[in-house]
Amino acid sequence: MADVPLYVVSDYSSSERRITPSWSIAQLKTKLEPITGIPPSCQRISLRTSTNQNIPLEAADEESTYLQSYPLSAYAELHVIDTRPPGARPNFSNAAGVEKYVLPEEEYEKKSDSVLAWKKNQKLGRFDPNAPSHEQAKITANAQEIEARGIAVGKRCRVGGDDTRRGEIKFVGEVKEIPGSVGAWIGVQLDEPVGKNDGSIGGTRYWGEESAVKRGVFVRPERVEVGDWPVLDDLEDMEEI
Repeated sequence: MADVPLYVVSDYSSSERRITPSWSIAQLKTKLEPITGIPPSCQRISLRTSTNQNIPLEAADEESTYLQSYPLSAYAELHVIDTRPPGARPNFSNAAGVEKYVLPEEEYEKKSDSVLAWKKNQKLGRFDPNAPSHEQAKITANAQEIEARGIAVGKRCRVGGDDTRRGEIKFVGEVKEIPGSVGAWIGVQLDEPVGKNDGSIGGTRYWGEESAVKRGVFVRPERVEVGDWPVLDDLEDMEEI
């Protein structure tokens, strides 16, 4: 009799397998252990047919009871239940205790099919022979932008062309905590508590003292407009009573 494709379903897995009708129930359980992770002695198997019948696959003598005695049909389901107490079952979904393999850096650099190898071949990033000059050009342009806009610590400004985001420039320089950035950032303490920090970022304080009120932002020079921007007066637009 030809093999029959069945779906093997358990708490830990679900997959299509070809089952040989001449196997005994005992043989089936042995073959299901590496698929389900359940020892044969702890398996309770049922066959769910196309008509949604649940037929237990069990017998007093499982060594001599064969699967051909059951109505196996293509793509029916074999449900495998783990009869062990919950505390005795392995937790295959928790990977916290699984030792993770990390490819040594020297081995990774030898691989020819990695992202690193592709970057080398395409001469991208640090493998670009012109990378230093590109970076220097960005730094120079950044410095020219700061000078052209008259940006300096202590000056009043507004950010992003938003008249409600006025403040004072507190810092001009590189911020190592912002990854991938080249050139100076402008640290602004806003008049209103609509910022993203209190003058510190990534554990480094650039101005002021620790505060729960967030008035600080770090922005690129092109977003800063220096000028005589007085502190907003919330009452200036109110009508006299």
